[in-house]
Amino acid sequence: MKVLATFFTLFVAVEHIYIMFLEMFFSTTKVAQKTFRMTEDFLQNPRVKILFANQGLYNGFLAVGLFFGLYFFPAPFNTTIQLFFLICVLIAAVFGAITANIGILFKQGLPAILAIVSILFTN
Repeated sequence: MKVLATFFTLFVAVEHIYIMFLEMFFSTTKVAQKTFRMTEDFLQNPRVKILFANQGLYNGFLAVGLFFGLYFFPAPFNTTIQLFFLICVLIAAVFGAITANIGILFKQGLPAILAIVSILFTN
């Protein structure tokens, strides 16, 4: 179960690194247009670019927190750190599902839930 918990937590961290790069550096690409269901003109707006970069930075912080929990904190603090950041991801996914797109709940929230449950069953 420990391997599964590590896998799901690592998956969530890598997913948020991907989101960070997409929002911070590639927010005007075709991939971003399709992912966020927004037009190229809208994404080219300088204010929108800044907002996306800001969101990306927060996603990066979530990923870094998960990596720290996985690899840099000693037991038992590592589990606490992982759970904290996974719960943050889950809260953000619920908020995103309510305010933006229900798909966020499944794409970001479900992996976080699986990681949380795996960690809780491991301990």
